[in-house]
Amino acid sequence: MIVKKFQAPTETEAILKAKDELGSNAVVLNVKTLKQRGIFRLFRKDVVEVTAALEENEFISNMNAAKHQPASPKAGSTFTAVVDEKLDVMNDSAVIEEKLDSLHNMLSQQMNKGGAPSPAVARAYEEMAAAAEKEPVSQEKQTKENNNSNFKYLQLIYNKLIDNEVNEKYANAIINEVSGSIKKEASIDSLLGCVYQKIILKLGEPVYMTKGDKPKVIMFIGPTGVGKTTTIAKLASYYKLEKQYKVAFITADTYRIAAVEQLNTYASIIECPVNVVYSVDEIAQSLEDFKDFDLIFVDTAGRSHKDKEQMLELHELRDMVAGLSDTFDLECYLTLSATTKYKDMLDITGMYADIPDYRLIFTKLDETCAYGNILNIRMATGAQLSYTTTGQNVPNDIEVINEQAIARQLLGG
Repeated sequence: MIVKKFQAPTETEAILKAKDELGSNAVVLNVKTLKQRGIFRLFRKDVVEVTAALEENEFISNMNAAKHQPASPKAGSTFTAVVDEKLDVMNDSAVIEEKLDSLHNMLSQQMNKGGAPSPAVARAYEEMAAAAEKEPVSQEKQTKENNNSNFKYLQLIYNKLIDNEVNEKYANAIINEVSGSIKKEASIDSLLGCVYQKIILKLGEPVYMTKGDKPKVIMFIGPTGVGKTTTIAKLASYYKLEKQYKVAFITADTYRIAAVEQLNTYASIIECPVNVVYSVDEIAQSLEDFKDFDLIFVDTAGRSHKDKEQMLELHELRDMVAGLSDTFDLECYLTLSATTKYKDMLDITGMYADIPDYRLIFTKLDETCAYGNILNIRMATGAQLSYTTTGQNVPNDIEVINEQAIARQLLGG
């Protein structure tokens, strides 16, 4: 793993530098602003520092390819930088500036705590020992290999993932991939950088709502009590007040006491129309009423994933909207609480497996200290991540999911 830092006046220029030197496959690990210090700080501008990483074999391949290609001027290059668009979406979310080095001290202090090795780490250790047995080695060399620091560091990182409720299956997969790519002893920072990169890649680039050429129906689905109505209110307020989109509401949640009144209250504050539908047949007429709007938020009733009859009603509602694809675009967002047990989440997502291309929203992040289920469900379902909520305040306490922050939290940062 090649890990390097690049500085420039702006984030975009720093990323361009990183990808120009390491290649287009380089992954940005960290972005921070370096404040000028000293008596001359008033005459110097702050700079942005980007930490980027690339697999060593890819770096060598890029270098070899460059030797066989004529040099071209940087001006006019077709190279494009990866810019974090999320900052423009949800009120310029603050860039995570904590250093990966903060984990260094924490892990180093735990080096002597021991613990049973994970299956992935044990396999990596066994492979190293098996390779050593193929040729005679001195007792001193054998002892050194048996105490290989990679083994200890990977074990500590694995334990930290498990502590944050990452499922053993996925923690082992990550450690396996990292141990397979490391061919020699590496520093704790290099290994952390590898694991950090793997987690970010597995979380994937989050998606968020935008308006299109046709009115877009945003349907919220999920079990009871996860905060669908409050999440709808937060998003509708943002897109109506900040983006100036034309927003309307349709509620099919006529089961829960005061659900309609709750949505009506939010709608009246931001001056958006609301339609209430009591059957699947009424949804088409309500959508026709709002065909001139940009976003139409549909609040469905919370469904028990164990009640097949209720789930059938939800599928009928979704299919009715999907059948109007000539006039409307449809997006479904499965809303889950971050406090739900992983086994229950698997049951829930299993019941929604027939709904294609749904996106994931995780609520109540402020009520848990372990974010492992976000990675677990992302890897189990393959569904794209979208938003997270961290409280009840409307229109605040919601943002596009920050995959860098999630990766840091899973590593103890």
